[in-house]
Amino acid sequence: MDAGAIPNPAGDSLRRLGESNEPPGLYIHIPFCLSKCPYCDFYSSTDLTAIPDFLAALRREMSLNEGFKSGFDTVYIGGGTPSLLSQTLLDRLIGDILTAFTIASDAEITVEVNPGDTTAGRLTALRRAGVNRLSIGCQSFDDGALAFLGRRHRADQAVEAIHRTRDAGFENLGIDLIYGLPGPYGDAFATWLDTLRTALAFRPEHLSCYQLTVETGTPLADRVRKGEIALPDPGFQSRYFHRTAAILEEAGYRHYEVSNFAQGDRFRSRHNSKYWNHTPYLGLGPAAHSFDGRRRRWNHRSIAAYLKELAAGKPPTAESELLSDEALRLESLFLGLRTRRGIDLAGFKRRYGEDLLVEKEEILKKLKEDKFVEIRNGFLMPTRAGMAVADSLALI
Repeated sequence: MDAGAIPNPAGDSLRRLGESNEPPGLYIHIPFCLSKCPYCDFYSSTDLTAIPDFLAALRREMSLNEGFKSGFDTVYIGGGTPSLLSQTLLDRLIGDILTAFTIASDAEITVEVNPGDTTAGRLTALRRAGVNRLSIGCQSFDDGALAFLGRRHRADQAVEAIHRTRDAGFENLGIDLIYGLPGPYGDAFATWLDTLRTALAFRPEHLSCYQLTVETGTPLADRVRKGEIALPDPGFQSRYFHRTAAILEEAGYRHYEVSNFAQGDRFRSRHNSKYWNHTPYLGLGPAAHSFDGRRRRWNHRSIAAYLKELAAGKPPTAESELLSDEALRLESLFLGLRTRRGIDLAGFKRRYGEDLLVEKEEILKKLKEDKFVEIRNGFLMPTRAGMAVADSLALI
């Protein structure tokens, strides 16, 4: 990389935090999709003509941040749809990452893939390039549900993609699923249970089960606003959550975060756990976020603006914010109570000067009586019922 790269002040602060005991994570956002799903509000474009220019700009952004004094122990390539890149481009992207940054020898390297893109040759090439974890966006194993969600693959393609992943030698496989669709569109409760049974038959190391949510500005939000569709009421959504957790825990999965389940601690998403633990991370690409332990910054949510800034030798930062101790404290409560690990009470007191057991004694007593939280081995931990209302728990 160019030793004369223009300094990046935000990158400098990230480098300082990169010297902490916990290695930072690296996220790469690929902002392209062949088609847009009506429920999704992640930034992406269906105009693929900008891919070459984007990848060149991404290399420039890497050069602005290449001075990390310690390496990353997780790399996550998400989107968008990273798997729509040709194998040549994916190979080059991974090579660029390994050249620009120090990546730990035991790093977790994840790529998100669409089931429709998973040819045997491509999966084998990804494995050979050093990718050791795949996250497959199956979302459902029911064709009616997939049609409603606007997915570009069929249920049989999702099944075939999982078989090919195993054949390629991947031993750390995550499957993403979505529940809580309107009944007429193939997601009656029985249909969701069938999807879970199908997923469990493959024994993936990781499962992410997300409730369908209405994001402002999406086509789904427009349909709901016009009264064309109605999502299940909160009581039925709660039934989905509790039954899903019970089935997966009975099958041997650990419910370690509100929407995430793993076959033991070693198969948790090490990268995503950094977000929940307030560990530093560097995000590259349009709309990507970075966090250094105190300051959060995010890139332009526009490919054109991203390309323009980097062409001028500037970081593509749209905005940043310096978090106060109070903001960090509130985030620690919010994020910690989304995870089964919960909040380290002694660590929280050292960091924020607040003894939750003393200062929140009455409310914690009530939450324990109602079986929303438990205190064990010095941790304030949400129960399954607590995880179902995790956002409310953070209001303590």
